[in-house]
Order: sequence, then structure tokens, then C-alpha cells
Amino acid sequence: MQSLVQETIQEATTNQTLSPSNNDELVSFIQEVPVSIKDAMSAFIEKYPNWDQYRLVQAAISGYLIQKGVESREINRIYFRNMFCRKAFGHNL
Repeated sequence: MQSLVQETIQEATTNQTLSPSNNDELVSFIQEVPVSIKDAMSAFIEKYPNWDQYRLVQAAISGYLIQKGVESREINRIYFRNMFCRKAFGHNL
């Protein structure tokens, strides 16, 4: 698990998969997750290759916050950007 975390950090610093707007501030964090969640994420990303782990985690966290009643324009923007971006529909657009 530790090597996965280190690989993720290295990937995030060398390969920017997100293109944040000028107003976005990014914060990195390390969190251990159960193997079953990691396996489910890997299976989802294999099935839907236009998703990556960063997009999936951002969509999940922002979606959860919206469901729990957080009223933030920025959280809504992050959620909808991840769910309905061009990557969500493949390369046909």
C-alpha cells in the first residue's frame, strides 16, 4: 500500500492529469483505504478508461458533500466538471 501511495504522489507531481482553472487551489493528501475500495476503484477505471483515480476521488468526495447538504458553488463546480467534462464522454466530442 505504501508503494502505491508513493507512486500516486510521484504521478501527481510529474503528470498533471487535471487542468485546474486559475481559481483552483490543489491540496495533496495521503490516506490509506481498504483493499476492497482500491480494488473497486481499479476495476471501475479499467472498465471506464476515460476516468482516472484523481477524477474519481474528486467526483466521489464532492458528490458526497453535495448529498450531505454542503451548499458551495465551488463544490458544485468541481462535481459537475468531473461528471460532465469531455473526458466523461470519450474522445468523440
